[in-house]
Amino acid sequence: SVPFMLQDVKVFSEDGTSKVVEILADMTARDLCQLLVYKSHCVDDNSWTLVEHHPHLGLERCLEDHELIVQVESTMGNESKFLFRKNYAKYEFFKNPMNFFPEQMVAWCQQTNGSIPQSQLLQNFLNSSSCPEIQGFLHVKELGRKSWKKLYVCLRRSGLYCSTKGTSKEPRHLQLLADLEDSNIFSLIAGKKLYNAPAEYGFCIKPNRVRNETKELRLLCAEDEQSRTCWMTAFRLLKYGMLLYQNYRIPQQRKAMLPHFSTPVRSVSENSLVAMDFSGQIGRVIENPQSAALEEGHAWRKRSTRMNILGSQSPLHPSTLSTVIHRTQHWFHGRISREESHRIIKQQGLVDGLFLLRDSQSNPKAFVLTLCHHQKIKHFQILPCEDDGQIFFSLDDGNTKFSDLIQLVEFYQLNKGVLPCKLKHHCIRVAL
Repeated sequence: SVPFMLQDVKVFSEDGTSKVVEILADMTARDLCQLLVYKSHCVDDNSWTLVEHHPHLGLERCLEDHELIVQVESTMGNESKFLFRKNYAKYEFFKNPMNFFPEQMVAWCQQTNGSIPQSQLLQNFLNSSSCPEIQGFLHVKELGRKSWKKLYVCLRRSGLYCSTKGTSKEPRHLQLLADLEDSNIFSLIAGKKLYNAPAEYGFCIKPNRVRNETKELRLLCAEDEQSRTCWMTAFRLLKYGMLLYQNYRIPQQRKAMLPHFSTPVRSVSENSLVAMDFSGQIGRVIENPQSAALEEGHAWRKRSTRMNILGSQSPLHPSTLSTVIHRTQHWFHGRISREESHRIIKQQGLVDGLFLLRDSQSNPKAFVLTLCHHQKIKHFQILPCEDDGQIFFSLDDGNTKFSDLIQLVEFYQLNKGVLPCKLKHHCIRVAL
C-alpha cells in the first residue's frame, strides 16, 4: 500500500460515542492514540491504547504501539471495531517482572528442571537466541467441540504445545496447539456464557485470517487472573521481543528530550506525589502516612469550617455543593454496579492503585471506592457523617473526615491511611 493514501477509521469510546479519523496507511496504533488524545483534549500519559474488539466472538486485545492500523483493520470482520481506552498495565511487566511470572511457571527449554533467576527473566524473553518457556495446566477447548480438557501446556518461541502424557515434555509427547506467527492473543469476554468456559479467566489465540468463525479459535482458560496474565504477557514477549521494549522506552526517551517547560500538564493522580502536610506555614514530608491521615483530616475540617463561617456568595449552599462536586470528576462513575466496576478496572489494567468511585447500591447516601491491589479488586464504603450540623465523608468510621469526595481522593493519593496502597491511577472514560 502507498504510505500517503488516506483512509477513514472509526474509533469508539467506552460510552458508545465514536469518531471517524482520516489516517495514513503507515499510521501506527501509538500515532492514532496520540491523535485521539489531542482531539479529545485528554491528558497524554502514554497509557492510552487502542483495543481490537470482536463482540460476536467475545474477544478483545490491546494493539501493540508499533502495529499498523490499516493492517490490523484488514483482519477484522464487519462487526468488529476499535475502542479507545486506558490500559495502565500495558508495560507493567517491565517494571515488576516478579509479579507477572510466578517461579513455578517459568523454565528453560534445554533443562528439564532448571529455573531462570528473576533478574535475568526479561533479558531471556527479549534475547531471541535464548529459550525461556512458560508451563502449567490450562483448560483447553477442543477444536470444533463444546468440551474442555485440562492439559499440561508449555509456551515456547516455536508455539504452544500440550503434553499427551501427563506433565512429560519429551518431544514425542508434545503436540502443537497453536502457532505464534500470523496470530494474536486475546482476552475472552463472557467466556462462560459464549463458550461454556470453566472459569472467567479465558484467553484465545486467534489466527489473523479468522474473521467470524469460531471453529479455528484456540480457546484456553486459566485458574486465576495472575496465571492468565502470565500466559498472555509471555505470548506478547515471545512474539514481539525487543519491539515491546522499544515501545515501552520511546515515550520515556521523548520526555527526557523535551525541555522542562514544554512537558504536558499531568493530572495530580498520575504524578509521583510526596506526602506532605500543608496545614502549617511550612510544608514538611511525613514519615508516617497513618498519623498524617489524621492530622490532614483535622486540618481540612478546620479550613472548611473557617470557609463556612466566612459565608458563601454562591447561590448554591456550600453543604449542597460538597455533596455533588465529585460528579465533575473523571474518577466518579455514578450509579454503576459492583460487577461493572470490576469490568472497568480489569479492562484498564490490574495495577496497584488503579481506582474509581461510584454510588453505593446498598446505601443511597453512601459511596464506594473500588481499588486494585496485588491484582485483586477491593471495595471500601465511604459513609456520610454529621459533625456540628455539617456533612463529612469518611471511609475509616469517622477517624478521618472530608468535606467532599475530591478532598478525600486527593488525600488518599498522598497517604494510604487505612487503604492497602495509595490511589495512583483513576479509571477514566472519554467521550470522543
